[in-house]
Amino acid sequence: MPSFPPPGAVTLCEINRNLVAVDALSDDRAKEAYGDVLGMVFSPIPFQPDALPPIREPPAAEQPESSENVPTASVTSTISEFFKRMIFPPQDPNLLHEFDTQKVSWNPHKHCLAFVSGKNQVTVHDFEDSDAKEPCILTSDHQINVKAVEWRPNSGKMIAVACKGGICLWSASYPGNVPFMKAGVTPSFSAFPRGSVGQWILVDVLRSSCAEQVSALCWKPDGRYLASASSDSPSFTIWDVSQGLGTPIRRGLSNISLMRWSPSGDYLLAAKFDGTFHFWETNTWTSELWSSSNGYVSGANWDPEGRVALLSFSNSTTLGSVHFSSKPPSLEAHLLPVELPEIASLIVSRGIEKLAWDASGERLALSFKDGNEMYHGLVAVYDVRRSPLVSLSLVGFIRGPGEGAKPLAFAFHNKFKQGPLLSVCWSSGWCCTYPLILRSH
Repeated sequence: MPSFPPPGAVTLCEINRNLVAVDALSDDRAKEAYGDVLGMVFSPIPFQPDALPPIREPPAAEQPESSENVPTASVTSTISEFFKRMIFPPQDPNLLHEFDTQKVSWNPHKHCLAFVSGKNQVTVHDFEDSDAKEPCILTSDHQINVKAVEWRPNSGKMIAVACKGGICLWSASYPGNVPFMKAGVTPSFSAFPRGSVGQWILVDVLRSSCAEQVSALCWKPDGRYLASASSDSPSFTIWDVSQGLGTPIRRGLSNISLMRWSPSGDYLLAAKFDGTFHFWETNTWTSELWSSSNGYVSGANWDPEGRVALLSFSNSTTLGSVHFSSKPPSLEAHLLPVELPEIASLIVSRGIEKLAWDASGERLALSFKDGNEMYHGLVAVYDVRRSPLVSLSLVGFIRGPGEGAKPLAFAFHNKFKQGPLLSVCWSSGWCCTYPLILRSH
């Protein structure tokens, strides 16, 4: 039977398909449940959910901007922007809170977590630093309206933050290892917590065209290129970060909701709000168009080999698995349904809201729209089998701390060697980390 946390309880971890629930979170309870096995405890991190953007906010086009912040534009560029707004109208801002943006990200080389903790800020917490009692907060005048955050894969010392007008690149600085800061960037610093030596430095700002809101980020696995997109534009940009140069690429008319690079770097998924999505092969940058009749792609992840992409859709409780039948750069693939009978019959949900698949391919986490009161605000955890085809088995549900807590964002640690490790930011103001301990690990 799937594990169900009773009302008033909070989930602590998974032990071999049993999701352990307790009456209150504490380090002592965590140490007793899994601390001795893992050799460490993941304490909840507090943040202020009220500092995050409200669910309903006015469209960006209606927000007046001071004359000091508006660059001088020629008549030609003004007319060009006018026609662009006619053809590609701004996306409904209420919809932007429903699709899956990367608001939680784990350092690929350390037990260090970064997450969006306020409208204009990112919190970084190093679980390996026993002296760090408080997390580090990244803020800057350049960093307005943060939508996504992601660690650079190859270094583990740089964080990309998607915000209004571009992408802020932060780099960790240590004595004797000071990163290069691009000329023209207003200096912004954030010291490591007390007891730690070093600081975070804003080293570059990659400017988006027309000061668009960047809402999607995705690093190529080797860390050289960064893909970004705006929910106000049908094009995405591939950035050569070392050069600070971006190349825009566009297919279709609808605006982009999310992007996911495959683990091998051979493919890039770009999904749009009209229900279409493109798979790009990144050698010659050609693409294959797909279409959904069940709403837009609300979440997506790749399997460890980069041969299968698992997609959720906004108006469906059935997932789609896209299987590539040939090696890169071939775009030949077929789409198969992956049923989630519990979501439709037990929870009575209208669709999947967010989705995360751990890098080992063994666990899948998802949140869902609506649902009956008993399951409202829970995160479902599934056991995944990938041979010969993707199939899912419900393990149980995670309940967050606080009455009526809802998951705002969640992600797996892709390089945690002792099993899947899931972090969830809850509307109650806690970012909690859940070890999912399996016998195979």
